[in-house]
Amino acid sequence: MSTPTREQLTIALEKAAAMREKGEDPDFIAKSLLSLNYRFTELEHVYEALEHFLNSGQAVEAHAALIKAVEHFREVELRSKGESKPPKFGL
Repeated sequence: MSTPTREQLTIALEKAAAMREKGEDPDFIAKSLLSLNYRFTELEHVYEALEHFLNSGQAVEAHAALIKAVEHFREVELRSKGESKPPKFGL
């Protein structure tokens, strides 16, 4: 299966949003598409930070940015599940 073009994805997301607004999503397809797109977008930030970290000779600043991206995604996942942010442990 090929990846949809940017235009195709935009159309699908617009239709999914309209379905949700009208309450016409009996099988949760629109909800799933919107949720997966949001999660994918957030994971792209993690991937970009990881690529930068690996290509920078594993610099301290790149490592910090990677940790921040992973923590942000973790928070997004918890919020999407209706859970609260876990306490941070550290010094």
